Amino acid sequence: MGPSTPLLILFLLSWSGPLQGQQHHLVEYMERRLAALEERLAQCQDQSSRHAAELRDFKNKMLPLLEVAEKEREALRTEADTISGRVDRLEREVDYLETQNPALPCVEFDEKVTGGPGTKSKGRRNEKYDMVTDCGYTISQVRSMKILKRFGGPAGLWTKDPLGPTEKIYVLDGTQNDTAFVFPRLRDFTLAMAARKASRVRVPFPWVGTGQLVYGGFLYYARRPPGGPGGGGELENTLQLIKFHLANRTVVDSSVFPAEGLIPPYGLTTDTYIDLAADEEGLWAVYATREDDRHLCLAKLDPQTLDTEQQWDTPCPRENAEAAFVICGTLYVVYNTRPASRARIQCSFDASGTLTPERAALPYFPRRYGAHASLRYNPRERQLYAWDDGYQIVYKLEMRKKEEEV
Repeated sequence: MGPSTPLLILFLLSWSGPLQGQQHHLVEYMERRLAALEERLAQCQDQSSRHAAELRDFKNKMLPLLEVAEKEREALRTEADTISGRVDRLEREVDYLETQNPALPCVEFDEKVTGGPGTKSKGRRNEKYDMVTDCGYTISQVRSMKILKRFGGPAGLWTKDPLGPTEKIYVLDGTQNDTAFVFPRLRDFTLAMAARKASRVRVPFPWVGTGQLVYGGFLYYARRPPGGPGGGGELENTLQLIKFHLANRTVVDSSVFPAEGLIPPYGLTTDTYIDLAADEEGLWAVYATREDDRHLCLAKLDPQTLDTEQQWDTPCPRENAEAAFVICGTLYVVYNTRPASRARIQCSFDASGTLTPERAALPYFPRRYGAHASLRYNPRERQLYAWDDGYQIVYKLEMRKKEEEV
């Protein structure tokens, strides 16, 4: 061994005492920490056991209450089904009673209607309309209803072009807007993200109301010109008809509607001033004026030039009217109540004089959500496209000959 070895041994022996003391203190510290952890684990275990016992007690208390609630829910469901069945049966009975004892048609047999003294022609040509087709059908009843979806706001219009592609769907949301949605087919419209499938067509002037019409590849609508209804000026209470080419996206023609003092024709749809309609005979307009603020007026329009060919004062009241449509030259007016209820066709006017009010059917519409903001008849399908509080509905119609008895 070298001379430095004893010195190294002496150095290690001198440090062994402090190292042993430090190890002893470290062991004691670890023992204390382990004891504290064991105490905390014991407390957690006690709390977990206590919570588990409380949950068991709560479960044992709630199970009987849940069974009682389930029984009550089943009883309420059964009662609701029973009430719904009774309501359906009552409605069928009411419909039957209505067919046995039909309501009187909305015809006022006074001097204005019967042509006695005081008849006001006002320059309107109220002579009978000469049919250009052999269409001779009238509504027998509303056969069925199909709710497609909910799209847009409470007021709007959706329709097909009776002369154009059979699959395209046109949707005009709102009473003052300038953008229409065009869907390639009905299936695309019913999708959850329908707006992504639609092309958008923007018109140069916003429409007013829900009286628009798609016919022969054109969008016909009423715009509010400067000084139109509510605007003051020379054109107070007048509207301008626009003929818009949907493919070229250009205005083809326009014309100020030849009626002064226009007011909303439907007492329950106050945003619409002119309601355009199409049937087997062509293009029509439903409107009202201050000259006779109690009844609706009907006009036959030339779809090419927007000229008014004939006009009629109808006996159909404006009060409580919500929408109207034309089939085979006959105007059908739908009535409701201000708190939206079950709508009914309660007045009809045949411009050709073939169908008398006494022989016209006055059917109810099936129950639905609210009130009709618009109704569009498709003569190719014999269906109505309805906008009801944002819901899009299709009504299938059952027809009969006008000469048949009700």
